[in-house]
Amino acid sequence: MANIIVLGAGMVGSAMALDLAKQHTVTSADINAAALAPLAEKGIKTVVADLSKPDHIQKLVKGYELVVGAVPGFMGFAMAKAVITAGVNLVDISFFEEDPFKLNKLAQENGVTAIVDCGVAPGLPNLLVGHHHQTMRIHNFEYYVGGLPKKREWPYEYKAPFSPIDVLEEYTRPARLMVGGQMVTKPALSDAELMDFPPVGRLEAFNSDGLRTLLFTLDIKNMKEKTLRYPGHIRLMEVLRETGFFNKEAIDVNGTMVKPIDLTSKLLFPMWKLEQQEREFTIMKVVIEGEENKQPVRYVYDLYDEYDPKTQISSMARTTGYTCTAAANMILSGHFTRPGIYPPELIGAWPGCLEYILSYLGERGVEFSVSK
Repeated sequence: MANIIVLGAGMVGSAMALDLAKQHTVTSADINAAALAPLAEKGIKTVVADLSKPDHIQKLVKGYELVVGAVPGFMGFAMAKAVITAGVNLVDISFFEEDPFKLNKLAQENGVTAIVDCGVAPGLPNLLVGHHHQTMRIHNFEYYVGGLPKKREWPYEYKAPFSPIDVLEEYTRPARLMVGGQMVTKPALSDAELMDFPPVGRLEAFNSDGLRTLLFTLDIKNMKEKTLRYPGHIRLMEVLRETGFFNKEAIDVNGTMVKPIDLTSKLLFPMWKLEQQEREFTIMKVVIEGEENKQPVRYVYDLYDEYDPKTQISSMARTTGYTCTAAANMILSGHFTRPGIYPPELIGAWPGCLEYILSYLGERGVEFSVSK
């Protein structure tokens, strides 16, 4: 039994705290006391803390064997640096924009194992492609992923199953792809296509910046990642973006300087909030093509997961959170203990790691179907 602290008590952070508490002593930290209250009622130690302050984090995590990071992306890099500086192992799902390898030397010097981007996506597709990269020559890697409410409601037919401010990044941050061995940058929401996904039906896919570290860690000539939404959502987001509603530069509104994205967030987030016990699902398709044993081969991994009414945990919290808690237990069990920064594709390449994580997920009802 280990002593663990989870930084962030949002939907996914809370699910991870509850999962880890089955085997370990867990503390949950967040600035929002109301978010911590349900965890305290279930016997988890809680602490109100301002996780935007790195010096506070350094003091807070001292004495713990492992930190699980579940803060919003804009806070993630500073949080990770603070944890590594404190000399504590880390598994993180904040998906921060900065290059995590800038912290590699610090992690090695402090003897810290830090697994970053360890959620459903990025996360699981990285593990899969990293694993296959050891045994085959991959020519093409692509994946499609989305988290959506089962009930489609006008006008957006969407609810945010994770940090809403990070959702908006998917509509604004340029998407990086690999095409013929060259990195290509395209606008977010570009290359829209309609695809059929049993048992959901028709969804639309668009370019988003989900490849992240894969662009630099694996030599694969063609790679892309696309986000999935119900048809029509792309056009709505394009209208908002092109009108300026996602701009971060303040504008003068009757003598008051206002950032358009702040106003947009205030208006959108209440409409995008999942209701308590609202049914939603996570869907993913991963395609890996290339040569294995001098023969052409194609692996297709499909994942479909729904809200669990028994535990009242959303599918996005299950798929993201349990991938992260699997990695946390993998470190604590001594299965992977190498100091440094490790995105999931490098974990997937390590003997037994993919099997460990998929087995852990399977025990919780999160399973891929695999076809060739």
